[in-house]
Amino acid sequence: MKIVITRTDNDFKMEAVNPEGNKLIMDAAPEIGGNNAGFRPMQMLLAAVGGCSTIDILLILKKQKQEIESFEVEVGGDREKIEEYSLFRNIVLHFKITGKVDKAKADRAIKLSLEKYCSVSKTLEPTAKISYTLTLN
Repeated sequence: MKIVITRTDNDFKMEAVNPEGNKLIMDAAPEIGGNNAGFRPMQMLLAAVGGCSTIDILLILKKQKQEIESFEVEVGGDREKIEEYSLFRNIVLHFKITGKVDKAKADRAIKLSLEKYCSVSKTLEPTAKISYTLTLN
């Protein structure tokens, strides 16, 4: 896997491009000279864990013939400053699912994703406690 990141302004705005040509814009906070013109790298980590788990959950629920009408996940994270950097210590994913979906199956799919399948959550697991809530219909 290879991502190419190119600076696109005179400050911190960057464009990341994957091998398929898809693009993602990143930038820094105004406090350090950025312009809030894209995702900050730590925001991308939260988006990545939400996206990774969503793919897993949708795959699992579709295999179980659950009828999903809408799916949304809100991801929040608390960081702890350590020396010159900060780590996520707590990440909470709030899944909102509507449709003809059995609650036990949704809970099981979420747990399987976060505890077994999602590579992003497994990567963050050594430093962050990852939990979830579920709102069904």
